[in-house]
Amino acid sequence: MQSTSFAAKRTLILATATAMEMRAALPGLSRHVPVEHEWNRLSVSPGGLQGRPWEELVLLVTGVGPVNAGIALGRLLGSLSTGSLRDAPEPVGVLNLGVAGAFSLERLPLGTAVVVTEEVWPEYGLLAASGLDPKGIGLAQGKVDGEPVWDRLRLTPESCARQMGLNISGLTRAVGLTVAGVSGTPERAEALRTKYSCDIETMEGFALAWACSLARVPFVQARTVSNLVGSRDAAHWNLNRAKQRLAPVASALLGDIEGTACPN
Repeated sequence: MQSTSFAAKRTLILATATAMEMRAALPGLSRHVPVEHEWNRLSVSPGGLQGRPWEELVLLVTGVGPVNAGIALGRLLGSLSTGSLRDAPEPVGVLNLGVAGAFSLERLPLGTAVVVTEEVWPEYGLLAASGLDPKGIGLAQGKVDGEPVWDRLRLTPESCARQMGLNISGLTRAVGLTVAGVSGTPERAEALRTKYSCDIETMEGFALAWACSLARVPFVQARTVSNLVGSRDAAHWNLNRAKQRLAPVASALLGDIEGTACPN
């Protein structure tokens, strides 16, 4: 009799900020999408795996912003190891999907799908008259591989994607910047782009990446461009197009997913 070891059954966490983004990314699993700050665990049929190293999918809707994102993913990772989901297989990684603003629509037109190679948090440090100094308070946020992390976190999407069984070859590489307050003026957008050489703006990326770094869990962030950062002009926005692009992006990454709910 052929048996499958417990260790061979792995879980992939799919995180979005909003239920809207998750429904757009996984229209076939709409009935399983949780409310904000919650998650649902699914058993995925073998036919949808296509050889990928996971058999369960946990859908996590974090809520908007870095605080919500960090708390929600931290709760889930803790539950997988010691809490209500301790019987679940260990996570093979975290995939973050959603929409984002682009600092240049010439480089990243509306609807473009990107994968993030580095995350920036421009709101950490000492704010003085000369600007924000991430080292101004003398305390790093922590260390990764012995190196202090201040306001930048380098990611390794290629190696993480391989570990998670994801093909990211069709996604444009981009540097992400995470804010708690969305840039609402061209001046603010230009200042951030000039200082940090960033490509997209989100409200969750750094928090999710940092949580995964601390937990030593592979992390991949894929976003579709919905707007020009700093502009409120309707001509620079197409949220519907960005949402429509999430489904083919998710399908290319995950394959055709069919799942049934597991008890949390």
